[in-house]
Amino acid sequence: MTDTPDLKVLFLDIDDTLFGTTDFVQKARTAAVAAMIERGLLAEPGQVLQSLAEVVAEFGSNDDHHYNRLLQRLPASCVAGANHDLLVGAGVIAYHNTKWQELRIRPEAEDLLRALAATPLRLGIISAGLVHKQIEKILRLGIDRFLDKELLFITHAVGIAKSNPRLFQRCVERAGVEADHVMHVGDHPYHDVDTANAAGLRTVWLRGTGKYSALLPHSKPTHVIDEFVELRQLLRDSYAIPV
Repeated sequence: MTDTPDLKVLFLDIDDTLFGTTDFVQKARTAAVAAMIERGLLAEPGQVLQSLAEVVAEFGSNDDHHYNRLLQRLPASCVAGANHDLLVGAGVIAYHNTKWQELRIRPEAEDLLRALAATPLRLGIISAGLVHKQIEKILRLGIDRFLDKELLFITHAVGIAKSNPRLFQRCVERAGVEADHVMHVGDHPYHDVDTANAAGLRTVWLRGTGKYSALLPHSKPTHVIDEFVELRQLLRDSYAIPV
């Protein structure tokens, strides 16, 4: 494409882009609830999972007391005769055990990252969340091997949310290139597309399962893909990146 500037930097979201966070979280919560029931919680799994989802929605995914809050809102009969601390500990351990087992990147996605790292493109991360949680994901997925270590941006470290275009402007400034030479890939139409567009970046919306499709009419991504690995063909065809 003669009117398309050369890409120099490619930023990637983590959750539900490089890694199926939504599926992982459901598996981890299910394992946690099963462990709590095994240790004496008297409730149906579906009831507990619904209450846990409400706790997370109300207090945020980064709250450190999900299981304590869960037990506080369940009927007293559900915890009768059980030890509160044992129930919480069982849930936390089961959740983290699932994380260790399930936190994997698909082989074809890893192959694409390896191929991209062999090109002149600089690869970076723009991710929302707590630093230690997002860094753990980067390390457990093993994707740090492919990234420019100066281009890792996590919202809680930067102090700017993904809903603010200034985050993407800061990332572009750190990269030292014009925004039009930078692309961001993510799954959320508002946080990964709209704000990056407002900062002048090229954007790729990873539609995936389509859970955010209702938001799309308000967003204008430069490109749309259904799976992360489709990025390979997109970069070949539209930007002459040899991957």
